[in-house]
Amino acid sequence: MACTSTSGGGARPWRTALLTLRDESLASPSPTALLALLRRVLLSPASPSLAASAAALSPHEVGSDVAFLAETAAAVASCPDADDALRGVCHLIHDIMCKTNMEIDSSGWLAILKFLDAVVKCSIEGARVKGLSVRTAALNTTSECLQILRFWSRDYGRSNSFTESSHSLTVLISIILCLQAELNLSDKPNDIGILSRDSGSFNNKNSNVWDMKISAFSMVENILSKIASSMTEDLWQSVIEVLRKVMDFVTARNLIIESSLMSRFYTSFLCCLHLVLLDPKGPLSGHVAGFVANLQMFFVYGLRSFSPPALAPKEIRTDSKPRASHRGRYRPPHLRNKAERENDSLECPSSDSEYSRYDLSSSDSDLSDSDGYAKSGDRFRSSKARLAAILCIQDICRADPKLLTSQWPVLLPDSDVLQQRKHQATLMTCLIFDPITKVRVEAASTIATMLEGQALVLTQVAEYKESSKRGSFTTLSCSLGQILMQLHTGALYLIQRETQATLLAALFRILILMISATPYARMPKELLPTVIKVMCSRLPNTLSNKSEHYAFLVNVLSCLEAAFSKVPPTLDVFAVLTQDHGAGPSHDQQESSVISVLLHYIEEEMHFSVRCGAFQASCHSDSVLRSAVHNYPSCANMIWEKIRDNVLDLLQIQSYEDQKSDANFGSPGPKEESSIKGRCLVAGLKVRTASLTCFAGMTSDVFFSLPENKRDFVTTSSVYAALSDAIPSVRSAACRAIGIIACFPEILSSPSLPGKFIDAIEFNTRNSSAPVRVTASWALANLCSCIRFKALEGYTDRYAGKYLMLMVTTRGAVGVLNKSSISLLVEIALRLAKDGEKVKSNAARALGYLSRFIRFNHQADTINDPSDSVFYGDPVWLERMVQALMSCVTTGNVKVQWNVCHALSNLFMNNTLRLQDMPWASSVYSILLLLIRDSNNYKIKMHAAVALAVPVSRLDYGSSFPDVVRGLVHALEALSSNNSSLPSNFKLKDNLEKQLTFTALHLLGFVSPNDDPSLQDFLIKKASFLEDWLKSLCTSFNNAEQQPLPTEAVNDEDGLSPNVTQKVMLSSAVRSLLVIYAGRNQQAIAQRFEQLAASLA
Repeated sequence: MACTSTSGGGARPWRTALLTLRDESLASPSPTALLALLRRVLLSPASPSLAASAAALSPHEVGSDVAFLAETAAAVASCPDADDALRGVCHLIHDIMCKTNMEIDSSGWLAILKFLDAVVKCSIEGARVKGLSVRTAALNTTSECLQILRFWSRDYGRSNSFTESSHSLTVLISIILCLQAELNLSDKPNDIGILSRDSGSFNNKNSNVWDMKISAFSMVENILSKIASSMTEDLWQSVIEVLRKVMDFVTARNLIIESSLMSRFYTSFLCCLHLVLLDPKGPLSGHVAGFVANLQMFFVYGLRSFSPPALAPKEIRTDSKPRASHRGRYRPPHLRNKAERENDSLECPSSDSEYSRYDLSSSDSDLSDSDGYAKSGDRFRSSKARLAAILCIQDICRADPKLLTSQWPVLLPDSDVLQQRKHQATLMTCLIFDPITKVRVEAASTIATMLEGQALVLTQVAEYKESSKRGSFTTLSCSLGQILMQLHTGALYLIQRETQATLLAALFRILILMISATPYARMPKELLPTVIKVMCSRLPNTLSNKSEHYAFLVNVLSCLEAAFSKVPPTLDVFAVLTQDHGAGPSHDQQESSVISVLLHYIEEEMHFSVRCGAFQASCHSDSVLRSAVHNYPSCANMIWEKIRDNVLDLLQIQSYEDQKSDANFGSPGPKEESSIKGRCLVAGLKVRTASLTCFAGMTSDVFFSLPENKRDFVTTSSVYAALSDAIPSVRSAACRAIGIIACFPEILSSPSLPGKFIDAIEFNTRNSSAPVRVTASWALANLCSCIRFKALEGYTDRYAGKYLMLMVTTRGAVGVLNKSSISLLVEIALRLAKDGEKVKSNAARALGYLSRFIRFNHQADTINDPSDSVFYGDPVWLERMVQALMSCVTTGNVKVQWNVCHALSNLFMNNTLRLQDMPWASSVYSILLLLIRDSNNYKIKMHAAVALAVPVSRLDYGSSFPDVVRGLVHALEALSSNNSSLPSNFKLKDNLEKQLTFTALHLLGFVSPNDDPSLQDFLIKKASFLEDWLKSLCTSFNNAEQQPLPTEAVNDEDGLSPNVTQKVMLSSAVRSLLVIYAGRNQQAIAQRFEQLAASLA
């Protein structure tokens, strides 16, 4: 009651008007009648101040009334001449929001937003055909709409729903179009008085339009930052089209105005474009060329030094022109003595009149003494616009790198990269000459993104040729080659001179990507050696006991590693690698080769406070040397002595407990002693790990190019660390080194090394550290693979009595490996099959290799086989191995399942097994068929199909043969309609189809009238599909007889299908099916298959 008494008198006019409007609306009047009602009740000149009356109401009531008013007014938008009523209602809502605090729910706001959209669209249509007064009123209404949206954003912006944000974005798009229409009209030279250059009202009015656009784009940016990733495609398309229109207008005459106001507009606009391009919801191909051309104009926005003096606008002054007009604007002291000829724009000589048309003077605060941007050459904070433009280019490249391929000559220089460009600035212009570090870093990041996205194109296409005639046609390949040359020149120039850490890191990323993508074989031969020399020239400058220098050093070494890894190797790089070049690592070493410099960083003694940082450099030095030795093996002997001495020293560093009584610690205080020892421990374990990692990088050629005593040093050090070191990371590195060396078949010729490797592997598979068990299991699988090769090699010579030379003597005596060693390997693998996923994956691989060569059926051997052959296996092993593999495939992850399929392929290739007699065979075939049918991973499907193609006869499939045939046919049918959403499956689909085809042909070649009748009925049912499928194979074979059918040519090493003559397989499958159809009286089908068979004859 108190509320009613206090507000009854003031609120009466509002309540009377709204009750009348509600009552009249109940009868559902026509839009025309509703429009008349609005004018009579709310918009009559005699009506009292309704906004003031509404202020006396409760916030909830006025909010509900305003929502109803907006909904009612929106219903009359279709009426002719309704624009004045809509503007009146909009003005009323604006006044109410200024004078009250409304409480309005989501549905109410949606009604208001729909009404605002109708008001703005009505204003656009009216402004196009009517005069000055209507256009002015339309601008005022648009301004009020913006303020209403600002109120909404302020009060509800943080909690608004996606629907509300989407509708508000739609309204803002309409407002921007309205303002753009006004600017388009104002841009006409002889427009009605509103935009006459002589009109005093023009400047303020036009400036207000730009202010409103800035406000609109600021709100758009705020909304996009919240909903850009969730926008619908239609809304995204409407936003991108509006941005394109605004962009085209702004850059229509290559006129980018430099002023505080316009700088804020460009920044807000480009930030909106950045948010829209960051997560595109539709195709960009139609916009890329226009956006790139326009965005390029902002690369040097605000940088006066880029404006050529000859084209600078001249300021014409006469004595008759009043000078007082220049005294009205405050100029701070540091700008008062500036030459008056300085201008605020980058326009051409003829653009003085254009600039006067956009007289957008900035406020005095933009030039205040406290403005730090002026000192950095960023007077109007224009670097934000440049930064946003660069980010937009980066967004396009990330969305689809191929879209920018044709724009590379626009965005990157093909000549004179070190010259400031007066026109058509490139990203390298920003990178080299921009005064703002943040802009330069983003320019570098964008260039890196472009290189990363087009690495394959550059590698395959780019080539460098000297241009014979300037301006002549240049092919894409030559253009890319010239661009790569300029990128090398610019990047190396900056790396030699730059000191800012963040920018240097971005530059090194560019250089590493450039080295990886550049086809140096088609570039000038001195280019790669130049890169290496520049990198080496920076190495001496980084030699310091300051830990912050090591990040730079690591980057330099990473570039060298990439450079030395480039194939094919060249004599020019080898010469740089070995020759002296005057870049000694210390002041007393005037001449030094690259190898000497790298060795110096490995052996450099440093204080323990920076030892960890030095270690990182040492690791990368090792990587560089490893890369160099890979491509240039003759360097191995040059570096071996120092590598051996350093590794020997580093491996002798003991843990903290072993150093408690070390005299080298001296007698410092307790705290200092603890600190020093702790740092010794960290440095020691990391350096030991790095040393062993070096061994894991050796190839067989490098390893066996070393003398025997040096090879023994490598293997002994690795085994010793694996058995004796207490640090898990060191043990893991030692197991990795053992795993690499175990891949070399010659290792098995050693009288003791295989046994030592097995002992080290078995010891570490029991370690409590998971990473140690993972690398130990990996080494186990590699060793089993090597033994498999040697064992199969021995089988080929068994009739001569030769069995795995140096492993089993001709008398049958046990040599290096005995039956207990093989048994131990089996037991280790079976135990590891119950471990974690990564360990289980390696265990499955090891079981597959072991099952490939162990002879489980003694009677299958010839009489010449020694009875105690090391390769004879207990049949119980077989049962346990198969059970372990089945457990892995049902409980393991994708990698485990793939390795199980690989292992089963090896198991099926063991010719001592009679698969049809094995009780587990049907279960194995069923598991493989389930993987083909249900797995989402195409790689698993493919290798399951490989395993099913291994058995060489119909008998091997046993009673599972009909199921296997049906499963393969169903898989072929399903593949044609299966659209996997996994990106990794796209590139594997063709290979999967080829392998399924190979396996299906293999199986169909075995079908006969003696097969189960249900299988024959199935083949008749699928005759149409099989006919079409076989016809497509015949067509592809006949069209290119020299080209293999779509099959997967796979090798024995991977446990894959043998390579069979494709025409024979296809012909065999067709004839087998023909016999089935003819025997079941399917004459029509049989006749068609006879034609197929004849085409293959």
